[in-house]
Amino acid sequence: MKKEEKEHFELAEVLRKEEIAEKKRRLILKNVKEKIEKEKTMKLSIKEGSFASIMYGLGDSYIIPYALALNANNLQIGLLKSFSGLLPPIFQLYGSKLMEKFSRKRIILTYVSLQALTWLPIIFLSLLFWKSLFASYLPYLLITFYTLYAIFGSIATPAWFSLLGDIVPDNVRGKYFGKRNKIAGSVGLVSTLTAAFLLDFFKTKGLILLGFSVLFFLASIARFISAYYFKKHYQTKFKQKKKFYFSFLQFLAGIRKYNFAKFSLFASCMHISVMVASPFFAVYMLNELEFSYTTFIIVTLSSSLANLLLMPIWGKFSDKYGRKETMTLSTILISIMPILWLFSSSPYYLILPQIIGGIGWAGFSLASFNFIYDSTSPEKRAFCVSYYNILLGIGIFIGSALGGLILQKIPLLNLNMNKFFIVFLISASLRSLTSIIFLPRIKEVRKVKKFHPIVSFKRFEHGMFHEIIDGFGIKHKKY
Repeated sequence: MKKEEKEHFELAEVLRKEEIAEKKRRLILKNVKEKIEKEKTMKLSIKEGSFASIMYGLGDSYIIPYALALNANNLQIGLLKSFSGLLPPIFQLYGSKLMEKFSRKRIILTYVSLQALTWLPIIFLSLLFWKSLFASYLPYLLITFYTLYAIFGSIATPAWFSLLGDIVPDNVRGKYFGKRNKIAGSVGLVSTLTAAFLLDFFKTKGLILLGFSVLFFLASIARFISAYYFKKHYQTKFKQKKKFYFSFLQFLAGIRKYNFAKFSLFASCMHISVMVASPFFAVYMLNELEFSYTTFIIVTLSSSLANLLLMPIWGKFSDKYGRKETMTLSTILISIMPILWLFSSSPYYLILPQIIGGIGWAGFSLASFNFIYDSTSPEKRAFCVSYYNILLGIGIFIGSALGGLILQKIPLLNLNMNKFFIVFLISASLRSLTSIIFLPRIKEVRKVKKFHPIVSFKRFEHGMFHEIIDGFGIKHKKY
């Protein structure tokens, strides 16, 4: 007998012996059973997230290097990120509508499985390249298949977001998702680094496309395993009702009035600012600096490592001082990061801006995620998330396309400056300007403690030190 079942049985025996009304007894047992199931699902979600991270580590992390291996140019790289950023959020509306007819678990299982299968045609492109078939069209086929892959994952997002919102208690969301992200991120970090070693090995053998094919096949398997854990999730009774529907135009009309709509516009503009440069850090390292895949991924993963170690700290900070305060501090770091890329091309140095960016994104992504839960009702949450992600998708589309276009046109201007540096500076300026304009207009939803920078920084620094020590498994004294 499992521990949860044993506890439930023992409670049932106690209640049977006590003089408690039958109706009340059943209600108590039902609530306890539901609590046990939710706690079990929270543990399963960490396992599911870990295998999803393996897929991202082996697959998504290398989609731009794969595009470069298929001879994609800067504009095509921009289009790859643009279309995979724009179209999937639009399809989230379809995912939200599906919740009116089907269970959330069924939606998740169906589209996560389809997402896993989409890696197969992506792998097939390497065979076509090897056979010199449709070579000039392969980058566009990659854009198509990868966008389709992103669409399938996006359709499942509203159902997943809604389901986890019902499972995880409000008062521990920051802490729980901080822990979940830390564990899943650790697994993803190891898988991404392992993949870099494998790619360099295949590259020395002249079989780089075979290396990508192996990674993407393993990514597909990992996604199927995460689907298996979804199948074991507990789901509360829920059905999306038509009366809670509101259109995207109604959502946009409330941008001046409603707090969540203002936040969504801010996030969209921030993604425009970020994506002007974001897809091209990889291109700069691989093509301009000619880093090996191992060097490239070590620099890239320094951001993930910082993100991983700081996520629990940001989670506690966010629960205590609020989501807005967390976003305010984190956007400062996010805005500084691109500027730091201008000072050196040494891989040892480039780890520094990546770490700063990783710390910033750990706070921003966690605060944004929890702000959505805080500021939306369960009934309207799926639609709010869909519209929020549509605005993000528009931001990603505009930013990525703009960055690719700038990189293509800059050489015509004959400027005495590296074209990538110009893009990085534009991105940094836009990030700062977006934060200054929008953040003062967003209100904290929850009641939180007032943030005192000096006192809080000392506590944050102390907590960060011990979090890093704990993260590496080093024992320390507690005073």
